[in-house]
Amino acid sequence: MSELINNPALIPPGGALGATRPVVPAPAPGRADSAQPQPAGTPSFASVLAEQAAAAGAPTFSKHAIERLERRGIDMNSQTIGRLTEGIQRAAGKGARNSVVFVDGTAFVTSVQNNTVITAVTPEAMRSHVFTNIDSAVIA
Repeated sequence: MSELINNPALIPPGGALGATRPVVPAPAPGRADSAQPQPAGTPSFASVLAEQAAAAGAPTFSKHAIERLERRGIDMNSQTIGRLTEGIQRAAGKGARNSVVFVDGTAFVTSVQNNTVITAVTPEAMRSHVFTNIDSAVIA
């Protein structure tokens, strides 16, 4: 009888066949874990942003835009939201569909038709970005 040789490539994840171990997915390389726990009683960034943007006509922010605002440390106070709203309304008045609205050097890529901010780019990160599918630009 021949001796059995274990080939590690044939052993399923978690060890021997029939072993039960919970499988925990590894975080994606290069990405910070965005689901970090919030201290009790502290509102999330998204809820604070939604509260400030609750004014009539204020744009909504996509999930991607909220992540970029948090990651890039962009301050979204009521004055910034007001100027952004005004910029989107000016673009809508000219018939724009997708616009870049500049507020204090920060570029907000917006869907004018949906009144939604798609992403935000800081002046430092703007050097390596190309804006495509944009039919207008507004300096607010």
